[in-house]
Amino acid sequence: MVGPPRGARAPVSDQQPSTSNSAVQRALATLQHFLHVEATSGIVLLFAAAAALLWVNSPASHSYHGLWNLPVPLRLGEFEFVRSLHFWINDALMTVFFLVVGMEIRREIHEGALSRFDQALLPVLAACGGVIVPALVYLSFNSVAGQSHGWAIPTATDIAFAVGVLALLGRSVPSNVRIFLLALAIIDDIIAVLIIAMFYSGGIQPGGFVVAAIGVLSAFGLQRLGFRSALMYLVPAFIVWAGFLIAGVHPTLAGVVLGLITPVRPSGAETVPPVIRVEAALHPWVAYAIMPLFALANAGVDLRSIEFAGEAKFVALGIGLALCAGKPIGVIGATWLAVRSGVCRLADGVSWSGICLIGLLAGVGFTMSIFIAMLAFTDEKLLDAAKFGVLLGSLISVTLGIGWGAEYAQRQRKARS
Repeated sequence: MVGPPRGARAPVSDQQPSTSNSAVQRALATLQHFLHVEATSGIVLLFAAAAALLWVNSPASHSYHGLWNLPVPLRLGEFEFVRSLHFWINDALMTVFFLVVGMEIRREIHEGALSRFDQALLPVLAACGGVIVPALVYLSFNSVAGQSHGWAIPTATDIAFAVGVLALLGRSVPSNVRIFLLALAIIDDIIAVLIIAMFYSGGIQPGGFVVAAIGVLSAFGLQRLGFRSALMYLVPAFIVWAGFLIAGVHPTLAGVVLGLITPVRPSGAETVPPVIRVEAALHPWVAYAIMPLFALANAGVDLRSIEFAGEAKFVALGIGLALCAGKPIGVIGATWLAVRSGVCRLADGVSWSGICLIGLLAGVGFTMSIFIAMLAFTDEKLLDAAKFGVLLGSLISVTLGIGWGAEYAQRQRKARS
């Protein structure tokens, strides 16, 4: 995600703007582009999820499952690797999604909301509260073995939907509220990546890490040799992905690793750093193609056959409440404690009404929540219940966010008039 500007210094002269001003202008332009893409992506995601639900609950539901289970082979000479279309979407295409996430994190640490301790501390604490409380809410309903494995499902925020709701509210929402939400979502992504790596990886095979390390070293070698074309890095990227797959770590995390090692400074004749150039090129593909395709392939829950008896009922209830109630309580509560204790302070233009809006929108899990659900549960009944809980909790969070946000935006407009 694009880093917010850290403030501009006055130009050295009328003719020669400082390097700092150029960086700020570039950050502003990139931020505006990012917000536009994410806002539109939220609408596309909504249609994709609705299409999946309609499709799987129609008389043609058999074609929905048949399509994603279609075997798709990868052949390299005599070598053949056959997996379902569902696998290639979730484990291969989503690697590009995580690549963009890694680049967003890398750039934020370099020059954005995570580059300074005083700027990053409050959203970090808020994000931690937004992870801990939902997990506790979920576990209060699902403490038994098998169900408890889904504790991380309601801990992530879907930035596309959240930014989409902010876009609906118009420009009355202060810019620092938007920046706080973006920073919170980035930190959520970092925590989600760490959770997947530590708690949702299979039996670790050390040999796979050797293969991944070869891919990372190859990427560093190409950087040192001055290769700027992204196509040159496809082979190292595939090696890292294959290494993680062999190691038993979810292969999409290869995208995060590659994103984190993308250079943040231009070299040679470059005017735009590779991390910005590549992210800008991939972001629309991720927002308008990969994420909606993921939603279409995974949001299909057959409401006619879903069972809300026994353990499935508590999985759905735990996730739904954790998202629409646990997330806001965690985010708002952690922010209040940090400010009340004097450790942090709210940025200019950020009121407690704005923090409440951020907390409500943080409950929109969707993409990352469904992704973690598929790692947490192999039982189809529990997985369907988890997806239903994600959809229900996210829908309630969006509804509450729009309702509160409309009132908040109206108050902001009156205060300015």
